[in-house]
Amino acid sequence: MTERAADPASHLYKRHRFPAEIISHAVWLYFRFPLSLRHVEDMLAVRGIAVSFQTVGEWAGKFGAAYARQLRRMSKGAFADKWHLDEMVVSIKGRKHWLWRAVDANGHVLDALVQSRRDRKAALRLLRKLLKQQGIAPRVMIIGKLRSYGAAKNELMPGVEHRSHKGLNNRAENSHLVVQRRERTMKRFKSSRQCQRFVSIHGPIANLFHYPRNLLTSAQYRKLRTASMETWSRIAMPTAG
Repeated sequence: MTERAADPASHLYKRHRFPAEIISHAVWLYFRFPLSLRHVEDMLAVRGIAVSFQTVGEWAGKFGAAYARQLRRMSKGAFADKWHLDEMVVSIKGRKHWLWRAVDANGHVLDALVQSRRDRKAALRLLRKLLKQQGIAPRVMIIGKLRSYGAAKNELMPGVEHRSHKGLNNRAENSHLVVQRRERTMKRFKSSRQCQRFVSIHGPIANLFHYPRNLLTSAQYRKLRTASMETWSRIAMPTAG
């Protein structure tokens, strides 16, 4: 996850009053921590940077998506061959939606997909998207009790081993906690499009800064954190590195 990435095109920052350093820092704050747009506005104001929360939101959408695309390209083929799949309920304007998520054995987010259905068709859509992005089928799939997963897997990947048992899928269930915290901070998602855009950007950025703290010494953690920040600087600032 820390190999050198191609610098983003310089024109990405053209016609923006603030430099790449400030824009990328605001985007990093918003997606790295469970902060609202107004929180980021206040944190920038403390440093003497007067930016409205609306502008921060525009930066998060435009630049966050560009950074996430680069991170996805860098990480292709770098994930573990065991996939954990699960879904959580997301209430949007009083209607129930389902956020389908896939993570690997190390807790890295493979993909997240917002759908209004919780059936075989929805499971197929998620698996097709995963296969297209990852370019290879997993060795093992850990799925919940929802039978739609098994039906979709048997159609697309009949030879892949799958397991379904209470307690096996804690990796995927724990991954939902981050989105649930953000959902509360954002006072619920306003639309399925907004939710999908957020999780699509958040996943690759969260992967870059994902460290198994309980398995690392302090020195190892600091080394990984430094490498992650260097990678972030390279993808977010054309003149860095």
